[in-house]
Amino acid sequence: MKRPEILSPAGNFEKMKAAILYGADAVYLSGKIFGMRSAADNFTLAELSEAVDYAHARGVRVYLTVNTMPRENEYPTLEEYFISLRNIGIDALIIADIGVLMLARRLLPEVEIHISTQANTVSAATCLAWASLGAKRVVLARELTLEEIKAIRAAIPDSIELECFIHGSMCVSYSGRCLLSNHIIGRDANRGMCAQPCRWNYTVRSYEITEEKRPDMPLPIEEINGETFIMSSRDTCVIEHIPELVEAGIDSFKIEGRMKSAYYTAVVTNTYKMALESYLSGAYEYNSQWYRELESVSHRDYHTGYYFTDSHTDANTTPTNGYLKDKAYLAVVEDYDPESGLARLTQRNKMCLGDPIEHLTPGRCGVPLAVGELFDGDMQPIEATSHPYMTFYMRVPFAVKAGDIIRAV
Repeated sequence: MKRPEILSPAGNFEKMKAAILYGADAVYLSGKIFGMRSAADNFTLAELSEAVDYAHARGVRVYLTVNTMPRENEYPTLEEYFISLRNIGIDALIIADIGVLMLARRLLPEVEIHISTQANTVSAATCLAWASLGAKRVVLARELTLEEIKAIRAAIPDSIELECFIHGSMCVSYSGRCLLSNHIIGRDANRGMCAQPCRWNYTVRSYEITEEKRPDMPLPIEEINGETFIMSSRDTCVIEHIPELVEAGIDSFKIEGRMKSAYYTAVVTNTYKMALESYLSGAYEYNSQWYRELESVSHRDYHTGYYFTDSHTDANTTPTNGYLKDKAYLAVVEDYDPESGLARLTQRNKMCLGDPIEHLTPGRCGVPLAVGELFDGDMQPIEATSHPYMTFYMRVPFAVKAGDIIRAV
């Protein structure tokens, strides 16, 4: 059986390292221009080169998003950008626009082309058309059911790879094609500048909807049978359905979240990797702790998206729910001395003696750990890790590794 790839988001170098350490087979990231997440930290050309070297040294592939829809006056800059990528070693470009694809094929003929979900591919015919233009992979639209994905897989050759989102935010629009942000504040979602107005808080009065920070900009709305539409959707989560997704012939399991934290990247990557490895081992048994892990990160109410249900009727979340906050990311292990049992850590949030905490390491769910002795960087006893990003030491009852995470229970 084909082994699907775990593809994780890398909004910056820290997040990329977390993704790789916790099991990603590939990462996707963006340069400073022409990516759909312009608000992420993203990578300079020098950082891209360093990131590719770092990933390749660990057997991980790197895909660069170039998935905006450039205007005519942007093409000279895009051409210069592609030329600057020639010696960096990017494994694939994720592209949504046919003009960008043709330019990439001319200037970077050795780099794979992956068609972005922004292209809204929903049929085998479209997959074949993209392949005829040189695409190696198609990222299918989120709006497809699993049965539709299986039908597409059966109708195209194995040489065309299929990638699907398995976890993270869904768009209220059609795979991200939205004019709402541009309409309200002039930030074009289709050019990487979405302000996420579908997540804002609104009040409805007298057939008008008003955003809490813009009371002087009411928007007219229609009411049908006493109801209005809520724009904020739940987050996709299919951790309970890994066997079905593998058997559907999906080549790459994609995790959404370049704007999320390194903790989010580590936990979600680790969880899906554990589930996939379990299934591929031939001794698969669903572990309820996997869902608990995914509940520990920042998310909206979970849902299986369009895979199994009619999402337009039941994927919405109530406006009062919003994000469910993640467990506090307390520290990351930098080193461990087996003779003394002391771990050297970097603080991410305050932790006190006696706090209930958990230890997370690649390939395993979190396990309880008591906060025993704490010491500052000079090995003086302390009661709490009070200073942001301080170096401190903690005595632990078992061996830990660099990159392991300490979090609140």
